[in-house]
Amino acid sequence: MLWSLFKYLIFVAIAAALAYGAGLLLETSGGVQITVAGTEYTLGALQSVLALSVLLVVLWLVLKLASLLVATIRFLNGDETALSRFFDKGRERKGYQALADGLMALAAGEGRQAMAKAARAERYLEKPELTDLITAQAAEMAGDTKKAAEAYKRLLSGQATRFVGVRGIMKQKLSEGDSETALALAEKALALRPKHEEVQDTLLQLQAQAQDWAGARKTLSTKLKTGTLPREVFKRRDAVLALSSSKTLLDEETTPAQRDQAIEANRLSPDLVPAAVLAARAYIAKDKKRQAARIIKKTWEAQPHPDLAHVFAEIEPNETPAARIKRFDQLARLNPKHDETRLVMAELQIVAEDFPSARRALGDLAERAPDARALTLMAAIERGEGADDSLVKGWLARALSAPRGPQWVCENCNHIHAEWVPVCENCSSFDTLSWKTPDTPEITSATATHMLPLIVGSLEGKSKEAEVETVEEGTAEVVEIVPEEIGEPIKEAN
Repeated sequence: MLWSLFKYLIFVAIAAALAYGAGLLLETSGGVQITVAGTEYTLGALQSVLALSVLLVVLWLVLKLASLLVATIRFLNGDETALSRFFDKGRERKGYQALADGLMALAAGEGRQAMAKAARAERYLEKPELTDLITAQAAEMAGDTKKAAEAYKRLLSGQATRFVGVRGIMKQKLSEGDSETALALAEKALALRPKHEEVQDTLLQLQAQAQDWAGARKTLSTKLKTGTLPREVFKRRDAVLALSSSKTLLDEETTPAQRDQAIEANRLSPDLVPAAVLAARAYIAKDKKRQAARIIKKTWEAQPHPDLAHVFAEIEPNETPAARIKRFDQLARLNPKHDETRLVMAELQIVAEDFPSARRALGDLAERAPDARALTLMAAIERGEGADDSLVKGWLARALSAPRGPQWVCENCNHIHAEWVPVCENCSSFDTLSWKTPDTPEITSATATHMLPLIVGSLEGKSKEAEVETVEEGTAEVVEIVPEEIGEPIKEAN
């Protein structure tokens, strides 16, 4: 309100000043005399002021017209002028609008329309670093891989867009199955941006697939330094890579350097079963039985596993069944309630022909978690205690159709592996195998063994032949329930 009043007062003051000035000019005597072509013009004071104002306006207009003429000549000559900037702003406005439309089409999944909008934006903006990425992604969406590759290659020429181009081509090579080229591109991309987590993971996976364990450990260290991997996970995966640097678990030609790698892997991750197995065998090869037993016990306390029991038996291969049971008691006390502990001790008691102790060791496992191994052990116990053949056959019939028990299962795709590997055979994921019971058993585990012919060995005549035939039809192969690494095979009862 006050400001409006103030503006009105200013307007009135200016109007009054002009009226007062015009009055003074009218009352002023004299004027300006102008002679043009022999004609004399006399202007009063007010007329002189008005004529001067008109003259100044005309002069200003002439100067502006001259500037417009010069600007037009420069525009036609290709120089940057206000006129060219005016048209450039129009083109830029249209270009950014086309770019926005392209992004919207890309988000909507309309690949062809996004490519058309990107081409329009390129014509207006002439900035390929902005439009090539949309073109590449839209071409991939539309299935035009050739055009996408061309766009990614154009991005390689710019310092700011080089990483995007390398990453795009790397993903194309991965989709084509060209792992070797993708590995080289992933290394280049990581060199450009060491903190990029996706590139780190891709490179680590490719190096693991190519069995470049040294390179994979270097990449893993980069992940730790850049903060994309927790230290505990780093220790576990570094142990897996150190283990992978040595030979397979059962290779008898393992070199001393590879044994040292296994020992290092066990040091990095004591609960990693394959590393503990290989490290223990490395110590056994060096005749360091106490160190081997210490490793097995430490890992057994964290996760009992049949392979650990096998290696623990290898420490003293020539001991009697009674001595073996006594030595394995040290292992059993570390994790007495675990199912694997019950199974191993039951197997050892069967080897020693102490069937009541085997039944006590097995407990309720055959009813609580009835897999082929537990059920076959129950058949062995019943057979050893002199039960009727029908009872033994009942346990064997259940064992033939029972699950195989825990196996190495990929946490990512649930693929079952016969033995531990650092990279999943199905989905190529790194360090995703865990020892657990699969939902749908597909592979018979080496530890879910069967000794059906040994158990039914005393059956006479046709009964024996019929049962053996049934076993051969129901299973792909028949092996002993008690592995030789733990104890001697059960003798056939006469």
